[in-house]
Amino acid sequence: MSRLRFSLEKQASRSRARAARFQTLHGEVQTPVFMPVGTQAAVKTLTVENLKAVGTQVLLANTYHLMLRPGPEVFRRFAGIHQFMHWDGPVLTDSGGFQIFSLPHSRSMMEEGARFASYVDGSLYLLSPETSIEMQKDIGGDIMMVLDQCIPSTAPYELAESAMELTHRWALRSLKARGESPQSLFGIVQGACHRALRDKSATFLQTLPFDGFAIGGLAVGETHQERYSFTQHVTDRLPANLPRYLMGVGTPIDLLEGVNSGVDMFDCIIPSQFAQRGVVFTSHGKLQLRRSVHKFSEAPLDAACPCHTCRAYSRAYLHHLIKSDEPLGWHLLSYHNLSFYHRLMQSMRDHILDDSFAAFYETAYVELLRSDEDHPPTHPTTCRKARLPKPLGDYDVVDSAEGVSSIRQISSGEVMHSVSRPSDEARRLYVEQSCLATRLLSVEPSDGELVLWDVGLGAATNAMAVLHCFEELLEEGKQIRRPLRLLSFERDLDPLRLAASDPDRFEHLRHSGPHQLLSSGSWQHASGLLRWELLNGDFLQTFPHAPVPDLIYYDPFSYKTDSVLWAPQTFEALFAHCLGKSVELYTYSASTAVRTTLLRAGFFVAAGAGTGPKQDTSIAFNRVTGATAHELTPQLLDEHWLARWRRSGARYPEHLPEAERPAFDASIEGHPQFRAER
Repeated sequence: MSRLRFSLEKQASRSRARAARFQTLHGEVQTPVFMPVGTQAAVKTLTVENLKAVGTQVLLANTYHLMLRPGPEVFRRFAGIHQFMHWDGPVLTDSGGFQIFSLPHSRSMMEEGARFASYVDGSLYLLSPETSIEMQKDIGGDIMMVLDQCIPSTAPYELAESAMELTHRWALRSLKARGESPQSLFGIVQGACHRALRDKSATFLQTLPFDGFAIGGLAVGETHQERYSFTQHVTDRLPANLPRYLMGVGTPIDLLEGVNSGVDMFDCIIPSQFAQRGVVFTSHGKLQLRRSVHKFSEAPLDAACPCHTCRAYSRAYLHHLIKSDEPLGWHLLSYHNLSFYHRLMQSMRDHILDDSFAAFYETAYVELLRSDEDHPPTHPTTCRKARLPKPLGDYDVVDSAEGVSSIRQISSGEVMHSVSRPSDEARRLYVEQSCLATRLLSVEPSDGELVLWDVGLGAATNAMAVLHCFEELLEEGKQIRRPLRLLSFERDLDPLRLAASDPDRFEHLRHSGPHQLLSSGSWQHASGLLRWELLNGDFLQTFPHAPVPDLIYYDPFSYKTDSVLWAPQTFEALFAHCLGKSVELYTYSASTAVRTTLLRAGFFVAAGAGTGPKQDTSIAFNRVTGATAHELTPQLLDEHWLARWRRSGARYPEHLPEAERPAFDASIEGHPQFRAER
């Protein structure tokens, strides 16, 4: 039976997030909880009174450092860490396993344990499961950790398996060393980035009488997406009736993702470490106080924060302290950062308890990725182009003269959404022109879900314009009556990966959707009314298996780069696939060749709205009633356009054989769209 008397209070809908509570030797803990790191029985620059004032529930102390200084004799004299540091709340003691990992040149590993020289006086020590537990008993923490072997998360399978098996043998020895102590003890799931090993580790540890389980070996080399994926993978394999602890992880977005994945406990040095560098976390995103944009600011760090730093000091003063390397600046920013962390955890708990966490997650995900660098200072600074992300595959990032970032294909030189601000073009050309909001809010008895094809996902500019339209309607309190299914077609995900790596430049990607799409191939809105799916592969091979759309946003590269997607055979196949219902296709191209190809395939074609320097774009309907019933009453191409076509030097699709041109002319001249005018 667990020594913690863990009680699960609520499991959030449409999320793995959960709220719980458990009882330690020094008080109750409510989860999810963040534990400040007091490595040497002190959280840097903060007093115990500060920690209580900002809402700290549990402190973390480190066995390795406290064993070297002040040593076990001091803790025995003071009957443990609580009296020693005047902290009366719960304490979790790390075993020293991470320090073994971080000192590869100062220790030797063996089955017995890790032998190393003290950085204090050079004395030799053996840190074994038994000596680690004995020291943790002397410290008197409420929760102890088994000694484990931590290795890089990217380690090969054989090395990860060996370290995991050693961790399991040490876990057995740690339990035996704990004996009848009333202190709780957590096992640590290892296995690096190998799912089979994580499964094996979680299964083995659950056969032992641990009071909770930690997820170790993450935040040591893997990508963010791998971290989130493996966290969720492990929590799905841990029992629901015991606490789950993600070790050494936490930026605010990491905490949000961890809670969403079912984690209860977190620790990290980031709040105080970042404070020392002048970095703070606020309700409007991350701020770098060293930036001169804050030099004359009378505003508080965060107007929504009730902490002493925000109530008493301006950004200008804090900027001065940090630039002057005054310890007071480190103290005040640490105080604020921990206050922010604890309020974030409390907010997540509140939303879990009232079952609104899924919606909170979507909003918080965007806010936690924001930075004051989103708003450049008004005076000249270092050129942003010097900090452009590195190219990925055949793509790189380019900035316009207005400072707007876009993705460019290196081989062709073609830039995605090059004619105007990408988000503005996506909204005007696709979302507004297709009257998407109206379609989501109204429904006829015969209507089912609204199926929207996003052909040419690219950096997800069009898809995110769809998501933002959807979420704006919800924020306005509108009732979405028609579920939306968004299908994005793409054969090369490098543009999205590249853009997603720099959300400060690509503002539309400050959302959980595209990141989950990359990691799992789909994403669903918390409301359950929008599902976004990725169809990765050649469009001509994937679209025949997709449900017939209502709307098509047709946005591949130009004919020069993606000629097959503009070929007559492609539009003819699309037209045939869509025969079952009324379908509308929107595209940025207004070229004569593209319009005649659409007409030849059977579509009715209208001039669409202009965007940037383009005077107009194109809309295609597979039924003429689609045009006549359209809310914006787009004008179908008429005899005036037909007359210009007859005079055009580009009246045919490229490579159309000479022998086929008379038949092509006849099909255009005889199209019902023009016959109706005669």
